[in-house]
Order: sequence, then structure tokens, then C-alpha cells
Amino acid sequence: MSKQHVTTTVNGDEVEFLCATEQTLLDVLRDELHLTGSKEGCASGDCGACSVMLDGRLVCACLVLGVEAEGRQVETIEGMASGDTLHPLQQKFLEHAALQCGICTPGFLVAAKALLEINPDPTETELRYWLAGNLCRCTGYDKIVRAVLDAAAQMRATATKTTATNRGAQGAVAENA
Repeated sequence: MSKQHVTTTVNGDEVEFLCATEQTLLDVLRDELHLTGSKEGCASGDCGACSVMLDGRLVCACLVLGVEAEGRQVETIEGMASGDTLHPLQQKFLEHAALQCGICTPGFLVAAKALLEINPDPTETELRYWLAGNLCRCTGYDKIVRAVLDAAAQMRATATKTTATNRGAQGAVAENA
């Protein structure tokens, strides 16, 4: 069986790998690149456990072929934290106990991050609709929803504070010019 050479960017790092043409992106991430955060829950795109971002679009990695990643940007759960600092969504999932077995958690986090990037202030209904493609068999969805809404509020507050600080610094520069 021949393998294809693929060059792509995963979590900001350029990577190369060889994969069979029928190998899924999920299998490549887990087996070739040893990024095991994305999970296989169904292998049919029904559960969302393997959710990743591909060129800024939320996809199920079990439905994308590894060769389709050629020249593209892939973001996984492993790229969510900044070093040892958890992303606000990850921190809020812990604080709200919004996980149990952990199989679905990476998919929920990636999907929630994707939503908050396009809508930083979703309603509960919008959030539940967005996360409808992610299934959890252990918890109720309320803790997950509360964690995401809490993270969204924190992220908005941080963004507002950063904007105000930047405006103050710009004003000081203008006054001194």
C-alpha cells in the first residue's frame, strides 16, 4: 500500500507525515502525530468527540481524510492551552465539573471555542444549538452549558479590560507626542 506525503500546520507548527489515502485525519492525528486528545466515539461524525478546526472551520476529524490536510491549518485540543496556562474554557470546565469520563470533552471544548470566536456572547439557546453535534453519555449538558457561558463572560470581561488598557496607553502616547 502506498502512502502519501502530507505537509500541514497543526496547532501553529508545520508538520509532515505519511498516510494511506483512506486514513482519516483523526487516525493521522492520533497514530502518526501522537496527538491523542481528539477521541473516536462513533467514526461516523455523529458524536463530535473528534472535533477539530480545519482552516477555521469546525469539522469531525473522523470524516476528513488525512490527505485533505495538505497545506491546511489544523487546530486540535492540544493547541488550546498556552503552555501551562489553561484556556478559559478549559478552566471553566474544571470549575463547573463539566466532564466525567473525558471522551467527549475535547470535542466540546474545540466546538465551544469555535463558537466563541464568531459569537463571544451567545445566548443559552444559541450555545445549545451550536453544541448539538457533540454528544455526552455521562453528564447532563447543563454543567457544560454553564461552563461555556461562564468562560464567555470571563473572556468578554478580559477583552474589555485589554481594550480599555490599550486605549489608555494610546492616549498617553498621543499626549506625549
